[in-house]
Amino acid sequence: MKTQTGIRQKISTNGKSNGYRTHGKLKTSIWEYSKSVEDSKHIQLKSEYDLFIGGKRIKTKKYFDTINPSNEEVIAKVAYASDEDVNKAVNAAAKAYDKVWSKISAKERSKYIFRIARILQEKAREFAVIESMDGGKPVKESKSVDVPLAIAHFFYYAGWADKLELAFPGRKVSPLGVAGQIIPWNFPLLMAAWKIAPALACGNTVVIKSAETTPLTLYKLAEVIEEAELPEGVVNIISGDGATGAAIVRHPKTKKIAFTGSTEVGKIIMRQTAGTDKKLTLELGGKAANIIFEDAPVDAAIEGIINGIYFNQGHVCCAGSRLLVQESIKDIVIKKLKHRLKSLRVGDPLDKNTDVGAINSKMQLNKITELVQSGIDEGAKIYQSECQLPSRGYWFRPTFFTDVAQSHRIAGEEIFGPVLSILTFRTPAEAVEKANNTCYGLSAGVWTDKGSKIFKVLSKIRAGVVWSNTYNKFNPASPFGGYKESGFGREGGKHGLEGYVK
Repeated sequence: MKTQTGIRQKISTNGKSNGYRTHGKLKTSIWEYSKSVEDSKHIQLKSEYDLFIGGKRIKTKKYFDTINPSNEEVIAKVAYASDEDVNKAVNAAAKAYDKVWSKISAKERSKYIFRIARILQEKAREFAVIESMDGGKPVKESKSVDVPLAIAHFFYYAGWADKLELAFPGRKVSPLGVAGQIIPWNFPLLMAAWKIAPALACGNTVVIKSAETTPLTLYKLAEVIEEAELPEGVVNIISGDGATGAAIVRHPKTKKIAFTGSTEVGKIIMRQTAGTDKKLTLELGGKAANIIFEDAPVDAAIEGIINGIYFNQGHVCCAGSRLLVQESIKDIVIKKLKHRLKSLRVGDPLDKNTDVGAINSKMQLNKITELVQSGIDEGAKIYQSECQLPSRGYWFRPTFFTDVAQSHRIAGEEIFGPVLSILTFRTPAEAVEKANNTCYGLSAGVWTDKGSKIFKVLSKIRAGVVWSNTYNKFNPASPFGGYKESGFGREGGKHGLEGYVK
């Protein structure tokens, strides 16, 4: 691995490392982490998953493979929902709404949602392992972020179910009916909780479609729903591709569409729902600016940069993928960032030491590779982690670019991978102008020791969520959503209830 002095070598005796590496004449100690792989023997996975409609397992004509992106092995076969299957699911949800869910008390609805949260707590470890196997994310992230936040959202909305008059004072609200929900592949379980919990709390029934590459935790959630004894048809879980999602959107009995995914697909859904009585919330792409001022706590900001772009391999719609650094501290920030990248461990998602896991799919890897090449071709300087990548699976080194211009594709297009573009600014006004110079408006970060500067800057940034001196912090009581081509409507918090009532 190359350093400023040439080749970086591990000195060994009789095949064993002595714990030192030489940098020219300088000898420095290093740490080697033993593997600590999460045992997957305790999880229960089927070889084939059918659709979950009306409380029953429904077979279909077509099945597809869901693949472990870290080793390209098939985990299970999963049902593909046709238009006919979507019709069955929506009709089952409509029947459950008319005959059961709209008739029981809000207090009873609350009990069911609470029960789902409690059972999820009991199965948290199993869900975390399956999420990492199917999606490629490090298991320590699944354990500490995805699963706990999913549980927290079910608990939170269980509390709102019988208090809607407090959420909407002075207004009389009622449920919509059948909610059609389409979730992405980057946070499958968490996105399901974001959508299912408020829909049920407001008295709606649900048809939810998983992403094609990550259906397993949603089907495991079906088992939790069965164990919670939710009335049949209240939640219906299906899987498939874009055609399946389109069938949900255009079905006349779906009264609400909640979609998280790409801006391109979001625009299609807007056109399909225009002129109908369907309510719509869209949480789409992002190209967030993470702004580092010269008076920021630099070491803390470095950790915020790492968490902002390399968390979940950069598969995060609110990722801090554009780093705006004040010119006076550019050199020290880049130096520290290079040093920090050397300590990121890339590899087996089930290894508890892993910091950056596998890219979710071959298609996504190709997209990341193509955009990174465009950055090189347009003249930006690339720096990549020197880690050794596994021989099988879909992998990409943590990467950042310097000398990036606003006109470069990597500065404007969402890469959705572990790739950071670094730009500079001189004044707060310039930072705000560059931060807002995007078609997106989902999130942003501001790093400074001056509280007044934080409030002045964030009040001018057109983004749904702005973090100050931190990044990627979530709470079920806090709303999340975007401006411009990042979508509209909010999920989470009291605001998350509004999309599911009339």
